[in-house]
Amino acid sequence: MQPVEWIKDGDDVLALVVRNSYTPDKTEFLTPDEYKQQLGFIVYKSGEIIQPHNHKPLHRTISGTSEVLLVKKGEVEAHIFSRQRIFVNKVMLREGDIILLIAGGHGFKMLKDSILLEIKQGPYVGTEDKERFAAILE
Repeated sequence: MQPVEWIKDGDDVLALVVRNSYTPDKTEFLTPDEYKQQLGFIVYKSGEIIQPHNHKPLHRTISGTSEVLLVKKGEVEAHIFSRQRIFVNKVMLREGDIILLIAGGHGFKMLKDSILLEIKQGPYVGTEDKERFAAILE
């Protein structure tokens, strides 16, 4: 298993998986600047300080929703689909693994009792932003 895995449909990036084993030795963002959700690791030495700060009320326009899921507990099988709703890949996620869902569709099967931490753009609108579809897993 690669510590960082890009799941693609041709040139279309659908998801990014970061395994619990991935430990960078320097600060790095894995996603390009133009992604609507950024995923990166900030590395600090003992004693370093992050100066108190706030974030300016910068106006951003975002189309669509991307999600970051962290498997806090359990084991999950993620099913990744193209933008055309065609099955592309199945990915096993274990405790500490992270997946950034960038484009296309996705579904999940819990292989063990699981707790997922989900991070996505707000505000939360319930199921209004979802369109469910039947899928064939190849």
